[in-house]
Amino acid sequence: MATGWPAVLVEGAVRLRPLRRRDQDTWMALRAQNAAWLEPWDATSPVPVSGPRPSFGTFVRSLHAQARAGTTLPFAVDLDGRLVGQLTVSSITYGSLRSAAIGYWVSEHVAGLGITPTAVAMATDHCFDVLALHRVEINIRPENGPSLRVVQKLGFRDEGVRERYLHIQDRWCDHRSFALTVEDVPEGLLQRWRTRSRG
Repeated sequence: MATGWPAVLVEGAVRLRPLRRRDQDTWMALRAQNAAWLEPWDATSPVPVSGPRPSFGTFVRSLHAQARAGTTLPFAVDLDGRLVGQLTVSSITYGSLRSAAIGYWVSEHVAGLGITPTAVAMATDHCFDVLALHRVEINIRPENGPSLRVVQKLGFRDEGVRERYLHIQDRWCDHRSFALTVEDVPEGLLQRWRTRSRG
């Protein structure tokens, strides 16, 4: 099994744990209920895909294969034991770069409660402390106000715009890139978030 996986990370009522096939019904219901909230930000394929969409089981198996290969950490986000979203650490690279990217979504009914910053902080610390990575980045469309607030709350550094960075809803969309290196948070990002959220 790859370093740092499987993992369960907990802070208060927020828990990150491996996404599982038995999450299918809840995950599918959340995605359907939140379609208008999430689809403007969901990546799409620039190449037409023929045939039926992959099943949820196929989706999860693919993520777990990537986890075993050490390139992805596919976390479910739970609040008080109930699935409310997903956080994925992807593009894990070692060697001289030692970097990863974090993407996430949560149901609109729990947005603004501090769940996403807490989840991102836990995942970032896991990347730094367990995977021994040096840099974590998050790429966000400039129009995505809720996601921009997450990185602002956590103190991620704005590294500028990546033009036509990701394919979303049939077009290439600009993203702003935010990052932290391990030197930025010697006390850990979760500890910094605890201090800021209490202040």
